[in-house]
Parts: sequence; structure tokens; C-alpha cells
Amino acid sequence: MVDWSGILSSKGSVSTVKKFATGEISGRSLYSQFANTDSGGAVRQLLRQYGVTYGRRLARKALMRRGY
Repeated sequence: MVDWSGILSSKGSVSTVKKFATGEISGRSLYSQFANTDSGGAVRQLLRQYGVTYGRRLARKALMRRGY
């Protein structure tokens, strides 16, 4: 289970996840954007457990369900 409330906690992180969900940035870029942050572990878990392709789908779902 991914902690989306932690990942989407600020406006900057929401825009980064939007870019990842739409394919503008890679999984490696997403990983580096969240490195050394409180939600870095959740992003790392997302990419390791689900991979980039399914991670993008989950990110789109999470953004849509939260109204972003």
C-alpha cells in the first residue's frame, strides 16, 4: 500500500507526480526529486514494488481521486 497522502502533501510534490503520471519525467527523475524528503521512502516503495508503468497508472488514479 502506497502512502499517497504523504507523497501528495505539498503543491510542488503534486506537480512532480503529475509530470510523472503523464510521462513527462521518468521514474528515475521522480525518485531523485523525492530523495532525502519525508516521502522519499513511499516513492521508492512505489517504484520498487509496482514498477514505472503500473506506478504511473496508480499515480493517475491517486491524483484523480483527490481532485488534482
